[in-house]
Amino acid sequence: MPDFINFKTLTRPGSPNTALLAPAGFTPDAAPDGAAPVYDLAPGELYMRALRLIADKRDWQLGEQDAGAMRLNFIAVTPLMRFKDDIDLAVLPVAGQPGKSTFAAYSRSRVGYSDLGANRKRLEALATALQSP
Repeated sequence: MPDFINFKTLTRPGSPNTALLAPAGFTPDAAPDGAAPVYDLAPGELYMRALRLIADKRDWQLGEQDAGAMRLNFIAVTPLMRFKDDIDLAVLPVAGQPGKSTFAAYSRSRVGYSDLGANRKRLEALATALQSP
């Protein structure tokens, strides 16, 4: 069984080297930095789009995936210093809106105290890139 983070029990460290996008109430013990957009795609379609996006990025390495649970994780390697950051993603249906989906994602640095906003920028870029086929 894949080893994904549990968004329901997620707590964030005091250091500013993480970013979290999640729907309101999805992470009761961790305040999100914002929410991902709602996409006009069924959850399975958004999941597949995320897989393709990760596979196409030269500096992202797909880790574990579970299509049934619509969960995946990947590693992003920073261009200059080659730092590795871990990202967990859960594709979610939007309650009461058939054919629509969103996601929760948590990006965190493996080393260092501050990431200078890199994790947040990465999640925002992911959210934007998922809007395009």
